[in-house]
Amino acid sequence: MTDALLEELIAARAARIPCALITVAATKGSVPRASGTKMLVYATGKSSGTIGGGKFESLVIADAEESMREGKPILKTYPLREGEPDSFGAICGGEATVLIEPQNLQAALYLIGGGHCSLAIAKLALECGMHLTVVDERAELLSDFPPATNRVAATSPAAFITARQWSGDDALVLVSRNHELDQEGLAAALRAEGIGYIGMIGSRRKVRLVFEALRKEGFAEAELARVYAPVGLDIGADSPAEIAVSALAEILKVQRQRSGAHLRA
Repeated sequence: MTDALLEELIAARAARIPCALITVAATKGSVPRASGTKMLVYATGKSSGTIGGGKFESLVIADAEESMREGKPILKTYPLREGEPDSFGAICGGEATVLIEPQNLQAALYLIGGGHCSLAIAKLALECGMHLTVVDERAELLSDFPPATNRVAATSPAAFITARQWSGDDALVLVSRNHELDQEGLAAALRAEGIGYIGMIGSRRKVRLVFEALRKEGFAEAELARVYAPVGLDIGADSPAEIAVSALAEILKVQRQRSGAHLRA
């Protein structure tokens, strides 16, 4: 792999851009590119590099798009000669076996608010390998977060939420400094499409007050039922570190569609 292609792959993974790494794993006879040749294919159909071009490459790109949709790698041999049952018209004379590897992108956590609990959740989320973004207008708080954090200085969390395109492996947790900001952010989150997990920190009284206000705005019970609030599993969490354990456990449970039951026999 060239340095440029490697850097592009790393950048795509860091930005959580869906893509697949294509490698010519083995060859026989006359083929356009040697084994070890690589290229990148994005979910949009865009590609970088080449494994030979023509109909052969277009078939590999189509298979890569299918591999990304399924989330499963493909190892497939393409005959580049005439007379084969699955020949597609290539006349090079050989065959190429190609490995298609859809990239396993990190699940993403978006924290609205940069206080103590947010910082504790952020540190644990990074340890779990999550792609982390923290949104707060207070630069002095954002500077406390680990270097791997994507820091967004936004005065309106609701506007940030509304402007994003969300996916099912995105988790959004509202941990801002007051219930008004959480209420505005939660309303924006419920209007958004595709967020896999929506959580809000706070006491049961705060949750009740925010939900009552949202009902007055016209939100239905089914919409409010999407929200995990107060956030986290019931482990008696008290300190920011314990709240982080509780919240991350719930997020992983929901994202991975697991029961959260005890593992003991």
